[in-house]
Amino acid sequence: MKKVTIYTDGACSGNPGVGGWGALLQYGDYRKEISGAEADTTNNRMEVFAVIQALSLLKYPCEVDLYSDSAYTVNAIEKGWLKDWERSGWKKADGKAVQNVDLWQELSDLLGRHRVRFHKVKGHADNEFKDRCDHLATSAIKEYKKVHPAACDPSQGRAEEWDL
Repeated sequence: MKKVTIYTDGACSGNPGVGGWGALLQYGDYRKEISGAEADTTNNRMEVFAVIQALSLLKYPCEVDLYSDSAYTVNAIEKGWLKDWERSGWKKADGKAVQNVDLWQELSDLLGRHRVRFHKVKGHADNEFKDRCDHLATSAIKEYKKVHPAACDPSQGRAEEWDL
């Protein structure tokens, strides 16, 4: 089984607001960077989305070490919340609906294909690869705002009202 290292990050300009995500994948000497942005999203969605996008690039089952500063993402896996949510019909322990179910379902499918070990890292703590993902995510937000300025202007209504 191939061994891959992945770093991810999500960011949001306003929460909710325009969000960005970035990921860096490493396999031996091979390195790939990916990023993107969405209107009217949350930081938590972008954190989980970054993981999904990175794992989706793997064509074959892999052994993955995945590094994220998102307690939301890492704890959902490492503390067994994701499995509990699936068993409970996507309800949290307090009976309320789990947020971002669409992303958690997609991530669950991907985790079934790969052996993934999640590692919580500190954000903005001078980790070269983590810092690169942060740069990718924030740059994606800036680029999105340049290309879609009306979607970022609160006086123009919420982003979902625009055909983006």
